[in-house]
Amino acid sequence: MSAARLWRRLAVGALAVAGVLAAGVLWLNQRGEDAIAANEAAFVATPGQIERGRYLALAGNCAGCHTAPGGADYAGGAGIDTPFGTIYAGNLTPDAGTGIGQWSSAHFWRAMHNGRSRDGRLLYPAFPYTSFTQITREDSDAIYAWLRTLPPVDQANRAHGLRFPYNTQAALAVWRALFFSPAGFEPTPAQSAEWNRGAYLVGGLGHCIACHGSRNAWGATDLGLGLGGGRLPGQGWYAPALDDPREAGVMNWRDEEVVALLQTGRNEHAAVSGPMAEVVYRSTQHWRDDDLLAVARYLRSLPDRSDDAPPRTAGAARPASAQMVRGERIYAQQCAWCHGDRGEGRPGAFPALAGNRAVNLADTTNLVQMVRRGGYLPATAGNPRPHGMPPFGHVLDDTEIAAVLTYVRGSWGNAGAELSLDEAMRR
Repeated sequence: MSAARLWRRLAVGALAVAGVLAAGVLWLNQRGEDAIAANEAAFVATPGQIERGRYLALAGNCAGCHTAPGGADYAGGAGIDTPFGTIYAGNLTPDAGTGIGQWSSAHFWRAMHNGRSRDGRLLYPAFPYTSFTQITREDSDAIYAWLRTLPPVDQANRAHGLRFPYNTQAALAVWRALFFSPAGFEPTPAQSAEWNRGAYLVGGLGHCIACHGSRNAWGATDLGLGLGGGRLPGQGWYAPALDDPREAGVMNWRDEEVVALLQTGRNEHAAVSGPMAEVVYRSTQHWRDDDLLAVARYLRSLPDRSDDAPPRTAGAARPASAQMVRGERIYAQQCAWCHGDRGEGRPGAFPALAGNRAVNLADTTNLVQMVRRGGYLPATAGNPRPHGMPPFGHVLDDTEIAAVLTYVRGSWGNAGAELSLDEAMRR
């Protein structure tokens, strides 16, 4: 066989393989899609359905992404930073030209369940349809019904700022074929209705894994690791693990303590800050008591990952290195007034640092953020005037931040490792 014929056969074979792969990707991206009727019957919402949709939109924190700072409610425009570029949330108001005014309830359901827009475009998973796919059609229709009652806002959707090839539908189709499969919520028969409600809210509408799950190099959440914690791309925060009581696990808390944290932003063990403070402010403080209790029961039942890890023991006092001595001096000048000379804090006002699990986290991202930018609890009905921590980034440089956090993490029985300058410089 001549070389020319061999190359032709190889080229034909490669094209055939490419065709098969393309067909496979196309098929995988159409799994589970319901037919969208061209002339769907008019959608008539009931008052009860609209009110239910209002509640569900709060529960899903839809405004958190779909309302830009200073912008109209749900009119989109907020940027979501990702390792691949910036994605801008869309306009959810019922404007016919720029919002969802021409969408049917089936179009909206397809976006929620399948991640596909009205015009057939594949949606980027910054809109967390990888979690929302679990939402029932009934809940999707209720959210749609409520969104239709919002004042229409004529605001065109902003073009995403993604790098090539991530800005192509072809690349997104391959990603979805690898990492997304539409699937509804499947109750666990052995568990109670309350537990299953909590699992539905955490895994679907609450999309907790979007922050509290780790991601692979392609930005897909690692379902095998579940709620094992992860860094928030572009935000400079770490969402601690919900399956480990050494981080943010609540296995050893009482139900009412979990409810209090989600409802008010604080309890006797912990207080929220950073992105979680926004979640409490915009979303969970508005949840019904029964839904909060369901979530508490579910989170408390998660398998305890710390059972498979070596036990942590209280740390001995760290030797008086130059960094510790410097950190002690900074702590006395800047921190002791609120947190106490021995990190004991003030109950109901300033958290204790001694034995604080947030202080001892292996990932020090949040500590650096708190010192540099400050930490603020959300104002909630149950805690309307919360105490906050002012920023010290204008007072302390990176070496001083590393020193004071090293001192805090090595004092009063805390067992956190020393903080390096590289960690303190992390933005």
